[in-house]
Amino acid sequence: MSAFDPAALLREFRAEAEPQGFVTVELARTTAGPVLAFVSAFEGKPAYLSAGMHGDEPAGPLAALELLRCGFFEQDMAWTICPVLNPTGLAANTRENAEGIDLNRDYLRRESSEIRAHAEWLESRPCPQRFFSLHEDWETSGFYFYEINLGDDRPDRAAAIIDGVRPWFPPEPETLIDDHETRAPGWIYHHAEADLPDLWPEAIFLAKRGCPVSFTFETPSSAALESRIAAHVAAVQRAVAPPFRV
Repeated sequence: MSAFDPAALLREFRAEAEPQGFVTVELARTTAGPVLAFVSAFEGKPAYLSAGMHGDEPAGPLAALELLRCGFFEQDMAWTICPVLNPTGLAANTRENAEGIDLNRDYLRRESSEIRAHAEWLESRPCPQRFFSLHEDWETSGFYFYEINLGDDRPDRAAAIIDGVRPWFPPEPETLIDDHETRAPGWIYHHAEADLPDLWPEAIFLAKRGCPVSFTFETPSSAALESRIAAHVAAVQRAVAPPFRV
């Protein structure tokens, strides 16, 4: 996948979001474009979706745009969307930002200007009741996801997510993924602690704030981009479909 223009994607996202009632908030500026949040005016419990954390994982931002286009966010939840958290990485097609920082390990130290601004802004807002993070993995052939759950155990929801993605990808068959044991094929039930104490991902940061349930979806980077986008869209849709609404 060649690099793409994150600023152009954000312009397109904004053109779709604002007519749907979203307010655009600039959190930070980078040499490749801004870090923007889109906040809905809908009533309901707060939910949050992020993408574009790693610059070599383009399916997430494009899936967020597709969810917006299909009207997914026009429902009984108050959505916040950050579709491009790492503009310089996306522009360069690199996992890290222009300073070589893995942004998804920076939510405790906050060494990067992007995450410092992002985390401080999230702390000023109501804690989301659902969090979705869209990622990709170069080392897998199937779909998998991390779940952090501070509330009721819902194996039926995990099964529904896997089933929803199955038209594009089977669940990743390995029982050990990135040094994490799976609870079921494609499903990592992660405790609310960082693997390395000083290197907090976004999901751990939000769990520490009290977010009850978060999902980090991972599609296989070697697959067709269109399939990766569709799988992310299906996973998010299934995760909040009845009876799994917030």
